[in-house]
Amino acid sequence: MSENKNILLGITGGIAAYKIPLLVRLLVQKGYEVKIIMTNSALSFVTPETLSVLSKNPVYTSFFNEKKEWNNHIHLADWADIFVIAPATANTITKIANGYCDNLLMATYLSFTKKIIIAPAMDEEMWEHSTVQNNLNIISARKNHIILPVEYGELASGIKGRGRMTEPHHIFRHIEKIAQLSNQFRNKKILVTAGATYEPIDPIRFIGNRSSGKTGITIAEELAARGAKVFLVHSNIHIPLPKNPNIQNISTCTAQEMYNECINIFPLVDISILAAAVADYTPINTSSEKIKKSSEEIMIHLKQTKDILKTLGEQKKERQLLIGFALETNNTIENAEKKLLLKNADIVFANTCSEKNPAFNAEENELILIKKNGDIKNLGKHTKYILAEKVADEIATLIN
Repeated sequence: MSENKNILLGITGGIAAYKIPLLVRLLVQKGYEVKIIMTNSALSFVTPETLSVLSKNPVYTSFFNEKKEWNNHIHLADWADIFVIAPATANTITKIANGYCDNLLMATYLSFTKKIIIAPAMDEEMWEHSTVQNNLNIISARKNHIILPVEYGELASGIKGRGRMTEPHHIFRHIEKIAQLSNQFRNKKILVTAGATYEPIDPIRFIGNRSSGKTGITIAEELAARGAKVFLVHSNIHIPLPKNPNIQNISTCTAQEMYNECINIFPLVDISILAAAVADYTPINTSSEKIKKSSEEIMIHLKQTKDILKTLGEQKKERQLLIGFALETNNTIENAEKKLLLKNADIVFANTCSEKNPAFNAEENELILIKKNGDIKNLGKHTKYILAEKVADEIATLIN
């Protein structure tokens, strides 16, 4: 079984809570360690004693136990590899979407950074209400969140409709899938670049671009979550750096600095993914002092930077996989195919920068996969977190 075997179950106040003991039993039989948090409302539907016997662990219902000792939500969040909230009522879904924190379950949720599975359960009218659907859309856009579909059937109200929590064995299969993926890139060392390089004109000004680094960072996080040791070489990013222990963050500023780091790391890795927006040109001369404004025009002479992808393509060994990114404004596929061949890459992920698809500083992006064997596949337009999963899936098909 996967090393990711610590499962935290959050149970909220819906009638479907009576099914959760079966999920606990399935997990324990498979060798998972299970801990459980219950809301006060959930206590009306299933007892902590039942769940404690099945899980072989105490059940948490508040911030303090019977001995007035603090149930540390940070420790619970750190302990768990996967957090499952089932059933997730409309009330709890609202809290998740809006960051309300009025119980131990929500405090733990807000402290959790890994994979979260949410299994909604409610009557059909509630499920179809625009507020509930809007909240689900907010949640689904977040990284690491998986919202399971509801099922059609008899509901607590006595009517038949959509809103039933998916059955425990379906939830179990999703947990198994995530746990198995956590070893997909085990023993693989991967270089990922992210962000924009800045080429100094003087101590104040620089030549740069609008890349936030989000694409590269989300890819690094996804690969690390699947067991890889990741060297993340980043430049001038505008989002928080990942804190995953499987990721080594290496900071650079200029194209030359990023080149140097990549050249040093490349012989150590199995896969290289160059997602950074590296400057193609840099000033020949950099002023040591701020260039003062004057009535005269100034000329900045530029020279080409060293091509990281091309250099790594020349040094690549047969065991290594080299992946580039191509951002184009026109003839996207044609230009990406040229890049793949000229630089001896195995894959190029291409996207078009346009008014409709700004690419930089956007939550969504659209990628086209181009392989050395000529295969072309449109991965579609998604949030960058979903695209990172798709990128990891495509890479996995080449190494397995």
